[in-house]
Order: sequence, then C-alpha cells, then structure tokens
Amino acid sequence: MKIRSWMGGIAMVALCTAGSALAAIEASDVGQRLDFNPDQTKVGLDVRLGLGGLTGDLGARTAPGPLLGITAGAQPWQFIGVEAGVEGQRIPIDDDRVGDEQALYRYNLGVLAKAGPLVMQEKLRPYVGLGVGVSYLNATDEAETIYDNDILAEVPLAAGLDYRFTDNIFAGARASYRVLVGDEFADTASVTLDPTDDNPDGNLLNFALTVGGRF
Repeated sequence: MKIRSWMGGIAMVALCTAGSALAAIEASDVGQRLDFNPDQTKVGLDVRLGLGGLTGDLGARTAPGPLLGITAGAQPWQFIGVEAGVEGQRIPIDDDRVGDEQALYRYNLGVLAKAGPLVMQEKLRPYVGLGVGVSYLNATDEAETIYDNDILAEVPLAAGLDYRFTDNIFAGARASYRVLVGDEFADTASVTLDPTDDNPDGNLLNFALTVGGRF
C-alpha cells in the first residue's frame, strides 16, 4: 500500500509538473504568434472631445450634447489595442414639461478592445472596437419629476481613425454607437406623455475628436 501511495504521489507530481510546463509552452507560443512583447508595449493617455445624443424614442425628447473623456490605452499587439477610460456628457432635455436648461448628466466608466492595421507608411490606423461599460445618469432638479436618476450598462461599438504625427503623438476621430441595457430613467416621462408607451427605446450615438500620446 505504501509503495502504491508513493507511486501515486510521484505520478501526481509528474502530471502537475508536465501540465504546468505545457501551459507555459502554450502561453509562450501564443505570445509569439501574436507578436507580444511586454517590453515594447506602448501605453499612454488621450483626451476626447465630442458631441452626441440619444436615438429612438429617447432622442425625441432630448438633444445632442457635448462630451469629454480621458482614456488610458495600450497596444499589446501589432493590430490589437485596449483602453479604459471615463467620460462625462451633458444631454439636454427637449421637453416642454420641464423647465429650460434641464439636462441628463451622464458619467461613464468603460473598457474597449480595438483592432486595426497601420497603413500609409504606418502613420494611419483605421480600427473597429467593441467594449463594455456602465453609466450613471443624473437628471437636473427640475427634470426629476419625470426623469429618474439611473444606472445602466452600455455595449459600445466603435469605428475610428488615428493618425500618428510622431512615434508618440497622435490625433484621431471616432464614432461610437452604444447599446443601452436598461433605460428606465425615461419610463415615467413616456407614460405621462403616452399611457401606452411604458417602454421607450433608444441608444446613444457619439462622435469625438481625440489627441493623445503613447510612450
């Protein structure tokens, strides 16, 4: 019995060691195939200014508003980048039932993966992106009678262009369509306007210009 126990223990250790080695080899192989080099991965910050607004039923009672965002980004692979950032936006309310100058303030936190090649002598990078985020919508005081403060999830779909002026400095433009998951903030506003409309739909469409650096 003792011999069998020792043999079983040795076999288990060997199996675990082999499994760890295999996993390390596979991870290294994947990294080589993706041309991943952590020492050469550039990271940086960018600032985003833009304009956008809600679509569908939600857009019928609001107007486009300005946005400001700050993003930290990295380019781990030649064609794939990742970013995480915060964004603030003022969405004016165009509704006669609330006072003038009322708005929804949107505070967003999100991450995005994007993919695209370098073209034009490696100066221009067109890309598409997919991400996930969460936003807090805060209605101004006079609008809170029919618009609720709310937290909602977002699934951003992005397309854009980045132009590299130098190895470190770039500027770009981006369009993003954000699928909103949860839009209860406007339910009361819709029902009071049309009792049959208790589930207004709409998403968020934004356009922005970006300037930043990678180091």
